Amino acid sequence: MDILAKYDGLAERRDLMLEAGANPFGLRMEKVLSPTEALVNGRRTLLVGTNNYLGLTFDPHCIAAGVKALQEQGTGTTGSRIANGSYALHEALEEAIARFLKRKSAIVWPTGYQANLGMIAGLAGPGDTILLDADSHSSIYDGCRLSGATLVRFRHNDPADLDKRLARLRRQGAAENGALLVIVEGIYSMLGDIAPLPEFVEVKDRHGAFLLVDEAHSLGVMGVCGRGVAEAQGIEAGVDFLAGTFSKSLGAIGGFGVSDHPHFERLRYCSRPYMFTASASPASIATVIAAIERIEQEPGLIKQLWRNAEALHSGLAAEGFEIAAPVSPVVAVKLPDERLAVAFWNALLQAGIYVNLAVPPGTPNNSCLMRCSVSAAHTPEQIQGVVRTFVEVREALDASAPAS
Repeated sequence: MDILAKYDGLAERRDLMLEAGANPFGLRMEKVLSPTEALVNGRRTLLVGTNNYLGLTFDPHCIAAGVKALQEQGTGTTGSRIANGSYALHEALEEAIARFLKRKSAIVWPTGYQANLGMIAGLAGPGDTILLDADSHSSIYDGCRLSGATLVRFRHNDPADLDKRLARLRRQGAAENGALLVIVEGIYSMLGDIAPLPEFVEVKDRHGAFLLVDEAHSLGVMGVCGRGVAEAQGIEAGVDFLAGTFSKSLGAIGGFGVSDHPHFERLRYCSRPYMFTASASPASIATVIAAIERIEQEPGLIKQLWRNAEALHSGLAAEGFEIAAPVSPVVAVKLPDERLAVAFWNALLQAGIYVNLAVPPGTPNNSCLMRCSVSAAHTPEQIQGVVRTFVEVREALDASAPAS
């Protein structure tokens, strides 16, 4: 048997998508023009699917910091921090992210994916139990597998179900034989729904568990200061560990973990993704530090992002589209089936709008979605144009559909 034959079904499904038009999972941008526009197939295209929440990818301050670090410290570190040592910039970023999130300690990883692998597999191990929101990101699931801990899933955003499962584990003696770690996300990346952290904190405290919150899509996005859902919901002191990425609102690449736990630094010697991965490049680290400074100095970016999110959400809802969750910078429009979703995505792209096509098995409840991510850099006119184009595409597809 051919070693890649197991993917025949997926390949056939991909071929069907390609027959309908462009490749939704291999789109080529010939040139990125700004935080909100790129040339795609030679056409100026509005970007509404890049997670560039604050529009900082072209920020002059961030670019200047990256260029300076590149010129002064070279292109890369060529090894892990355990093997090759830390650059002063690595430590400066850890100090900056810890200060920004008001935590005692921070550790950075080269990617957000590795931050989840490193945090989870460093915190939990064989003998421990992880209780995981069922809709969690793939990196979280992979971190759980790497840890060797027992994995128990609970229903999405359901503190009562978590409570029931923790109570059962305690009756079985799990808390006596190992630690209990609860993992949720702040904003969930597919639907844009938000975790009820106060309720989760109350449940985990009652059962003696620890709580890790992945703020990947909420860092720089929620809370007056941009510290995430924990800040926005007034529950920061109840969250034991935070993880996240620099690749969304901060416009760079990398990941982090922070905590007030007195032994958090032990993860540097117990986290394989930290120990055996080359550390982030000086230019990347420098741009992240500059991006944090921009958020601290200009809180208006967050306010503009939410004005745009509310405008897109309300505009699409007013036109009769089904939105998957209440207002957040992720606005996911539900469509009835994959065939229509693929056609809708292609029609949007041909009209100069790029969003994310999200289909099973990568979506909750097998949903088919046009996933939009809003940016503070979008203008009101661009937001209005997105709503107008959604309506035009729906009308065109309805007109071309065969009569039943």
